[in-house]
Amino acid sequence: MAGSSNNDDDGLIAGINVTPLVDVTLVLLIIFMVTAKIIVSQGMPMDLPKAASGESLQTIFSVELSIDGKAHVDSEAVATDDAILPLAKTAHDRNKDLRAVIRADKKVEHGRVIHVLDLLKRAGIAKIAFAVSPTREEPVEAPH
Repeated sequence: MAGSSNNDDDGLIAGINVTPLVDVTLVLLIIFMVTAKIIVSQGMPMDLPKAASGESLQTIFSVELSIDGKAHVDSEAVATDDAILPLAKTAHDRNKDLRAVIRADKKVEHGRVIHVLDLLKRAGIAKIAFAVSPTREEPVEAPH
């Protein structure tokens, strides 16, 4: 009996080792956190203007684009979209905390809006918002 063993397990695993499961879960969590940060940072930062209060008055550089190709800067007509750049640079030189608001008709070409956005960025304006009109939605009834 010297050669026999007292181990009666017959090769069965009596417990579950959760360490590999925890390791994989933590690695996946880290991967999701890193990719979420990358996905969020790729979006265009939008800093919408807040309501003016008391002492601080916000200066807003307003750009309006109409479907017929006309553009207005602070309610003044400009000849072309490219004429926005010198006006934006001048306004940014006067106020470094300048905010720009782009109002574009919904039928204005996407490329034209992006071109104006690029002009404002080249002028040094970093705080840009897009003006929208609120929609009136009909209340939706829940299915019975």
